[in-house]
Amino acid sequence: MTTWHNWARTESAAPTRITTPADTAAVVREVLAARRRGGTVKMVGSAHSFTGIAVAPDGMLRPSAMTGVLAVDRAAMTVTVAAGTPLHELNARLEDLGLSLHNMGDVDAQTIAGAISTGTHGTGGVDASLAVQVEALELVTGSGEVLHVSAEQHADVFAAARVGLGALGVLTEVTLRVEPLFALEAHERPMSWDEALSSYDDLVEAHHHVDMYWFPHTDRMMTKTNDRLADLDAAEPLPRWRRWFDDELLANTFYGGLTATANHVPTAIPRLNRLSAGLQTERRYSDVAHRVFTTPRRVRFKEMEYAVPRDVGLDVLREVRRQVDASSWRVSFPVEIRTAPADDITLSTASGRESLYLAFHVHASADHRAYFDGVEAVLRAAGGRPHWGKMHSLSAADLAPVYPRWDEFIALRDRLDPDRVFTNDHLARILG
Repeated sequence: MTTWHNWARTESAAPTRITTPADTAAVVREVLAARRRGGTVKMVGSAHSFTGIAVAPDGMLRPSAMTGVLAVDRAAMTVTVAAGTPLHELNARLEDLGLSLHNMGDVDAQTIAGAISTGTHGTGGVDASLAVQVEALELVTGSGEVLHVSAEQHADVFAAARVGLGALGVLTEVTLRVEPLFALEAHERPMSWDEALSSYDDLVEAHHHVDMYWFPHTDRMMTKTNDRLADLDAAEPLPRWRRWFDDELLANTFYGGLTATANHVPTAIPRLNRLSAGLQTERRYSDVAHRVFTTPRRVRFKEMEYAVPRDVGLDVLREVRRQVDASSWRVSFPVEIRTAPADDITLSTASGRESLYLAFHVHASADHRAYFDGVEAVLRAAGGRPHWGKMHSLSAADLAPVYPRWDEFIALRDRLDPDRVFTNDHLARILG
């Protein structure tokens, strides 16, 4: 029997049936077969979620045969892709076509279906999340029906299924808005805690994308701003040696060894964090957008991320620091700070409100419980919403009050999957 693990090794499953569907018709057959036997079926994506959202204890669908760009509409500026396409493959293909996504997160290992279904997002921009850039979807429901949904067709399904948590159906095709290929200029520089927080609002106002990292147990921040270049040909990428030295040797090999060692000597973590922060230097470079948005992540970690209301976000961050400073926790990974404009997706973490995201990480082999539990209490008190693909302790009773359109999603789930063909233990906890 094959055992499946997610990337962080926080979840596993031993599915009773594993298939690799090549098209929508094959997905329909698997859904109907699961329904007849009274079982379940799920598409697992790239296993990059830290929660059990994609765990498939019965029927598991692998996405590897449903990849690639299926159609390009240059008049509408959209591309349609098979839902199992990994983001890094999509980015490369779009670059070949002279096209680009407006925004994305800093990891490109996920499938497009998994990324949008869990609310994967970047920072800033007109659209922060991938789901907001979706124009249409093809979805196989729990009855085996194939729905083509958009703002004009099945609008209620479209509103919810863009961040559908895998609970409404299996996504088979996704149509995305795209733009002409563009380049970003990145400016990375260290700052003090006070300088970073006092300038944060001005930076967000002045730049297209802003990302910050606070090193716990220190007074140091690393700030990254990204701005569009008017001329794609003016891009000046990092020399290959510098990218390898900074992003592979330091950020992955050296940092991975440092954090793994810190697990065995937690009292050394504050000193190691000061060392890591001290190694951060200022640099500027520019490149095609997806190569600036994303960075290689070779060090395995566990992550919790919450979206809090933007207007209280920095105060929440300050309270998190007070908690860390007053605790016995020893935290070796930086805290990431990003923003997103409000959107109109039913269970998006930015639904109906401008948001500030705070992401917390520990090494994959470290015990995360005291740190995540303590910080989560602060985030919940501020009305925070957990990222659907990242670790949290909330149940449906906790989540319903922070989502004004919660009942709308639940009613739609009852309609599209009345037999709970797509459920698992995690979805039963968070949706009921």
